[in-house]
Amino acid sequence: MTEHPRRTSSAPPTDPTKTWDRPLKVQFIHGLEGGPGSSKATYLDRFFDTETPSMDTADFEGALAVQAAHLERFAPDVLVGSSFGGAIALALLVRGIHRGPTVLLAPAHVYFGVTGPVPDGTRVVIAHGLRDDVVSVEDSRKLAATGTPGYVELVLVDDEHRLATLLEGDALATLVRRALLVPR
Repeated sequence: MTEHPRRTSSAPPTDPTKTWDRPLKVQFIHGLEGGPGSSKATYLDRFFDTETPSMDTADFEGALAVQAAHLERFAPDVLVGSSFGGAIALALLVRGIHRGPTVLLAPAHVYFGVTGPVPDGTRVVIAHGLRDDVVSVEDSRKLAATGTPGYVELVLVDDEHRLATLLEGDALATLVRRALLVPR
């Protein structure tokens, strides 16, 4: 992981094109086949002060507890969850454990019994591949229709489940920063 100075004296600006006195803190929740050294975790660490807690993906409630404890300690500016990790991130939102900006990447929430809705007033960006044959894009469409209008955004990408195209350039980093934009 890249070493970033940790300063908590200021919150991120509401306009993510502006800078502040510390790197953006991101907690990444990996999918079933991912981990702290996965391509998405490594990518996010290039752009942000990122922590990716290791968890046992065979135990949903245990993984949820690991992520909740880490949220408390790390206090990220943005939470990012991929597939299984998207289900965990949504569960953290639904259970009221997390209320901050969140990015869900092809979230497998329906498969793991997390049906939502996105809590009112919570900013969530959902990215899903149009050619995803693992998790139905319809699940993300339905989830995007919940929560406060304008606060939940669905971004459809010409990609498969792994969303590898988001790791090209700064596409995923842009989505993470976009999660900080509060609709007016």
